Amino acid sequence: MKRGLFYQLGTMPTFTTQRSLTLGYTDQGHGPAVTFLHPFPLDSRAWASQVQLLAPEHRVIAVDFPGFGLSPPPAGPVTLASMAAGVAGLLRELRIFKTSVVGLSMGGYIALELAAQEPALLSRLVLADTRAGADTKEGAAGRERFAARAEKDGVGWIADEMLPKLLHPDPDPDIAREVASLIARATPAGVAAAQRAMAARVDRGPTLEKLQLPVLVLVGGEDVLTPPAESVRMVERLPRGRLELLPGAGHLSNLEEEDLFNRALVSFVTG
Repeated sequence: MKRGLFYQLGTMPTFTTQRSLTLGYTDQGHGPAVTFLHPFPLDSRAWASQVQLLAPEHRVIAVDFPGFGLSPPPAGPVTLASMAAGVAGLLRELRIFKTSVVGLSMGGYIALELAAQEPALLSRLVLADTRAGADTKEGAAGRERFAARAEKDGVGWIADEMLPKLLHPDPDPDIAREVASLIARATPAGVAAAQRAMAARVDRGPTLEKLQLPVLVLVGGEDVLTPPAESVRMVERLPRGRLELLPGAGHLSNLEEEDLFNRALVSFVTG
């Protein structure tokens, strides 16, 4: 990973949806649009390398979901559908009517919601380290416990809990520190709302089968949260899908195998 590419947040424009969700975002460059949707429990800074790479020839939008980055915490419950609708509303506000969408982990769930709601908005779709299926009852219960603990104890414990699941078993110490610093900036309300939204998500397998646009599925070979077998299953249901395995990466494949991820991304979005 190229050091120093996690940008520092200063000020960021925001967009407030009809459902009173406020999304912070960055808007850089000119050209065909690419929209980045971040993983849990990070924020849009996780995409710094990809934004820097594409901005010279693309208009690049990177969104912060409620309670992450510079987006304020939500006032109440949120859903993946409401976050996807918020992204669609933001893009319309920016007069972007066609975009490639890149989502990793939770961002992939929201990207699939966006594809279900607004298929004509997407030109290409990248689903990285994510899955189409809903949570099991046990998985949903675990998310509720996580949400309740964040509300009670704050977010200081989350990096220790999640880093072994997010990264390769022998991670680069610099990447681990940067990821921990991003997690520490999340808000308890944002973490809890996101966990409950993910727990309540619907099965988007049927959505995959209806997608007629090109879809690239990327997955880290060491991903323990959404293992490569999940990505294989998604590609099998996609009319125009292809899979790329990034062998040295865990769940945050865009960080741990940055060069491989970026080569695949650029090749795909420039088509």
